[in-house]
Amino acid sequence: MRQQFLWVIFPYLSLSVFVLGHLYRHAFRQYGWTTRSSEFLEKRQLRWASLLFHWGIVFVFLGHVAGLLVPQTLTAALGLSAALYHRQALLLGGLAGTATIAGIAWLNWRRWTISRLRATSQFWDYAAIGLLGAVIGLGLYNTLGQYAAAYDYRTTVAPWLRGLLLLRPDASLMAGVPLSFQLHILAAFLLFALWPFTRLVHVWSLPVPYLRRRYILYRRRSPVRRDVAPASGPGRPQTGGN
Repeated sequence: MRQQFLWVIFPYLSLSVFVLGHLYRHAFRQYGWTTRSSEFLEKRQLRWASLLFHWGIVFVFLGHVAGLLVPQTLTAALGLSAALYHRQALLLGGLAGTATIAGIAWLNWRRWTISRLRATSQFWDYAAIGLLGAVIGLGLYNTLGQYAAAYDYRTTVAPWLRGLLLLRPDASLMAGVPLSFQLHILAAFLLFALWPFTRLVHVWSLPVPYLRRRYILYRRRSPVRRDVAPASGPGRPQTGGN
């Protein structure tokens, strides 16, 4: 029963809250659909910390798609051996995970040490950053540790996740998975459940219209009045009678 709850019921509950929570927030709390940007409070640290985090998380996401949703039989058919796959996962996943966790740590440090940011922060800001850091930290530990332990998650975690998404869950696949992998997965599903209630919703607000917007026209703030004659001065003819 415990395995069934952890690896079938809890994931489906988290995904249900993820979907329904976004629909509710978009329907009834659209004015809160924002990142509440703190750039105007502090810009220099945000620029570099945000770059580290956002680029890192993009490659982490792509690595998870390739590792969990692409069957091992397909990569083997393409000539990618298990040893080569794990070496690439160690290198690329390690770099992406390190960049992401460094960005998260920097953003958290910035929020704690700058008084103006600390005063405008809410509980959910710290909860999202902390939980996201835990997920990425456990994932980075698994990426670096699984190479030494030679644990192949593509024979257990990957088929379990694909079965979950195809509505054919098999909790028995997770029975022998190492604890660090289990904690990483459970923390990720908990993050999905909290996602709609945090500033993470801005992920779905990609500025696509920005690519086809019109050019911005800048005009003078105080345009020259053409109905007023210019003042006389050296070299200018005098107007009017004597």
